[in-house]
Amino acid sequence: MPVPPPPHPSGARPPVLPKELVPKHVAIVMDGNGRWANARGLPRTAGHAAGEASLLDVVAGAIEVGVTHVSAYAFSTENWSRSPEEVRFLMGFNRDVLRRRRDVMNSWGVRVRWAGRRPRLWRSVITELEEAERLTAGNTTCTLTMCVNYGGRAEIADAAKAIAQDVAAGRLKADKVSEKTVQRYLDEPDLPDVDLFLRSSGEQRTSNFMIWQAAYAELVFLDEPWPDVDRRHLWRAVETYARRDRRYGKAVDRPATPDRPGT
Repeated sequence: MPVPPPPHPSGARPPVLPKELVPKHVAIVMDGNGRWANARGLPRTAGHAAGEASLLDVVAGAIEVGVTHVSAYAFSTENWSRSPEEVRFLMGFNRDVLRRRRDVMNSWGVRVRWAGRRPRLWRSVITELEEAERLTAGNTTCTLTMCVNYGGRAEIADAAKAIAQDVAAGRLKADKVSEKTVQRYLDEPDLPDVDLFLRSSGEQRTSNFMIWQAAYAELVFLDEPWPDVDRRHLWRAVETYARRDRRYGKAVDRPATPDRPGT
């Protein structure tokens, strides 16, 4: 049986919300590690190291509030353009985080999955990702998708390529390709759509993260850099999400009132 994660040191507890108002899937851009470090006179890599505890605490908070899927942007297809030193650090860091934290995640009932491309990725990183997937495959409390060597456009391009190959081979009819077809060819086809898209460090863009899955996500941007984020920030974002009116393109007539303009 999974054990609950430890409570936050402050004693803070998650908000009590109706289940239907809690996002099922939260996608996170863990931004601001380098700026956090540079502001303290430290190398950028120190910020990435400090962000490890933030991810663990946010996953704990997701479990407590009832979020069932968390996707973390750990290394993008664009991150290869960073300095060789930082790329080497990030490769080794992602590998070592998985090794250090997989047993904790497993004890909490977290299923770890990987989305991203294999080419260029260190073999040792792939090994740790696959081992974490194997170890936690039966867990159902929460799913943590580590997006390593991942890009939203790359994912869609890879899906389009695979669809084209199947059409050419006669395994699929071109006129039968639909949105559901594309979904089946994505890295994690059974991953639910993103409900809440969370980004730290004040930047207000999605940066090529889960652009298919997050088509109707609610966007929440935090001013704090990622190493200063913990589960309390997630909970506040969940409360913001719960207050929003999600219509998915639909519209309902509402008489205007003094405190609510018509929509």
